[in-house]
Amino acid sequence: MKPTIAILGGTGPQGRGLALRWAVAGHAILIGSRDPLRAEATATALRERNPGSAASGMDNRAAAEQGEIVVLTVPYKAHRATLESIADALRGKILVDVTVPLMPPQVARVQLPPEGSAAAAAQRLLGPEVKVVSAFQNVSAHLLERERSAIDCDVLVCGDNKAARDVVIELAREAGMRGVHGGALANSAAAEALTSVLIFINRRYGLTTSGIRITGLPEG
Repeated sequence: MKPTIAILGGTGPQGRGLALRWAVAGHAILIGSRDPLRAEATATALRERNPGSAASGMDNRAAAEQGEIVVLTVPYKAHRATLESIADALRGKILVDVTVPLMPPQVARVQLPPEGSAAAAAQRLLGPEVKVVSAFQNVSAHLLERERSAIDCDVLVCGDNKAARDVVIELAREAGMRGVHGGALANSAAAEALTSVLIFINRRYGLTTSGIRITGLPEG
């Protein structure tokens, strides 16, 4: 049986898109939000779009407690406060951190935090009992919501625990993307920084779906 995935901040575009794709792949989905009513509305919309999906909405803490794998898709300004509110509920679990340290209005300029990356800050705050894995920062939400099609974008997966990275590589495959091991969690700085570069590219060339590809890898 596939693990239940909790998506905190799951009412935003990135969270909704990932939730939809993993629901299509057969995972039970818990949508977390600061507003439980908004979370349930998002879960209802997911069930309507993909009949048969097991999707529920609740507050972030309840989702973190009930999820077997927890995915964090909140805006950077809410990153630390959200983690502090659910830290004890994450013990022994994998936390997939999708957060990018974007600092409006200059979101097309790289501005990494003192810890080196949002994911590194999360690991420092949560401690070794939580396996933090960084992934999915460079994937367009516009593409994620096209749930039946593969996405022409690789996912850099960074984390200090290889087994946890393997789990997230498989989640990427189930969501229609190729996951690529990116090494230690410290390397998340590269993936997080790339998001600002892609935002600039989208603006400069009138796009909404730019992404990255790692060349030279063998097929499969």
